[in-house]
Amino acid sequence: MRYLIGRSHEINLKGRNRWRFVDQLKHNLRAVFADYRLGAMRGEGPRLMVELPDEISDAVAAERAALVFGLQNFSISRPVALEIEALKRAAVEAAREAPARSFRITTRRAEKRFPLNSMEIDRAIGAEVAEALGLRVDLENPELTISIEILPGSAYMSAGKLPGAGGLPVGVTGRGIVLLSGGIDSPVAAYRMMRRGLRVDFVHFHSYPLVSAASREKACDLADHLTRYEAHSTLMLVPFAEVQREIVARALRPLRVVLYRRFMLRIACAIAHKTGAQALVTGESLGQVASQTLENMTVIEQVATLPILRPLVGMDKNEIIMEARRLRTFETSILPDQDCCSLFVPAHPETRARLEEVAAEEAQFDSDAMVAAAVRGVEVVRNAFPAARSD
Repeated sequence: MRYLIGRSHEINLKGRNRWRFVDQLKHNLRAVFADYRLGAMRGEGPRLMVELPDEISDAVAAERAALVFGLQNFSISRPVALEIEALKRAAVEAAREAPARSFRITTRRAEKRFPLNSMEIDRAIGAEVAEALGLRVDLENPELTISIEILPGSAYMSAGKLPGAGGLPVGVTGRGIVLLSGGIDSPVAAYRMMRRGLRVDFVHFHSYPLVSAASREKACDLADHLTRYEAHSTLMLVPFAEVQREIVARALRPLRVVLYRRFMLRIACAIAHKTGAQALVTGESLGQVASQTLENMTVIEQVATLPILRPLVGMDKNEIIMEARRLRTFETSILPDQDCCSLFVPAHPETRARLEEVAAEEAQFDSDAMVAAAVRGVEVVRNAFPAARSD
């Protein structure tokens, strides 16, 4: 029998509400392992103990667990009898299987009735491993760390702890709609809000067939990739070409981008109200492009009927790119495409729009009808992770 032992940090600070976060964490773990049948889950103090089926390898278990927000770190552990000689034998076997030249033992003793304390266990087992295999003890930078947890009824041993995704379990803080552009920023914004416990769906605005379908395809790929962190999501592809045609035909050229953005927010809010989402999420970063000056962001957000969350607002482009590379969304985001915001963009867009001027331009449109038409044309794509196994 093997166990995934997950450890949380922020969840442990939730006091009387902790049970709700733990329940969501359990639900999310079962979802990300949906193609396997996990065994029983139980809490042991700040730890969550999850029985792993024999059919799942350690590598797959580690890969899946690393996607689950709420786990600060975790280990793939095996139970060992609560007596020092059994712990010594298990540690030697674990070290023998690992290609390492140096090691350390780290013990946490939750079962205080065990006759040795944590330091005494470390020394006794470390000496046994060093003598049996000739490995060097290195307490600062070991190639192998053998972790031991002494709990009531049993001990658990693993070859080190692995970093988790941290944050809060997806779903505990509500639902949101991410405006997914297909660029570098919005996937990072989606990830950051999922890490804060927000379950997200995605809206992508496209101008196909006035431009190629490349941005739609990128949005599909990005949404599918991000769904690994929440097990299922919906991508809504919104036809935006007719809205743009109306704006180009009637509005002042410098205000086009601001008007595009305001209509996007109207449409996204309409979709959010239909789907039960409570907020919009954007990848905006203050001052990055013309539509993201403080003046323009203020004018644009006036039409929103829901809160707008901007997790990247204080980040610079290099920071966002680094995170996108780590998430493995960067390579998809930089593929060439023609997104809707690049269509009919004036050479000199307004960077300090005034609300009165923008409102006067919009007065000539039937905004409600334009929004309703765009919502009716939405194409829905369902994403799920993991995919069903063929075996």
